[in-house]
Amino acid sequence: MTRVCLIGEDGSNLQYELLSRETAREALATYDLERPFENSLALRTVSIGAAVSLLNDLNWYLTRFVDAALVQEPSISDDEWLSRSLATELRNGAIEPAETAEFCKIYGLERVDAGLEADEEEALDRGPENESGTVDAADAADSDSNDAARSGAVEPTYRLVEPLYVRRTDGDLPEYDLRDVEDTLVVRLTEAEYSP
Repeated sequence: MTRVCLIGEDGSNLQYELLSRETAREALATYDLERPFENSLALRTVSIGAAVSLLNDLNWYLTRFVDAALVQEPSISDDEWLSRSLATELRNGAIEPAETAEFCKIYGLERVDAGLEADEEEALDRGPENESGTVDAADAADSDSNDAARSGAVEPTYRLVEPLYVRRTDGDLPEYDLRDVEDTLVVRLTEAEYSP
């Protein structure tokens, strides 16, 4: 399965911005939504074509609320992501999978302090019901994670910080050295994204 991950812009609440708008909510309704990083939303699709199509459907929202749209295709790599542009080129046959590894952006993964923000606590207390008293499907899907958050059984949350643009040489990527981080996330880019 191909994964899609949307990283929200600073100062926006991505989950709220997408799920509070009918068109975006309907486009996402058939997917199981996850939150792998702070201010992110992730899901699985059946193929890279379906992933690119979904991103195209959400384009209006992506330009306003999303800092990065990432795609992970297992036939390319199990642990590296593709930028939206690179995924689109792959889907269109403009580039071969073996040609995707040279240009990359490495994000540091920084642990976010445990504890819920005030608006998240309020949402947990309120539960999945909306103002009309009905249950939204997306909110209901989050209710299990809300219960886990109340019980303290929440896994650590990470945020993506300070990307480092690198070029793979002889199959190796340079080390991330912009700050001390627990882990990193590699995103493969088009040449144009690497050197705009």
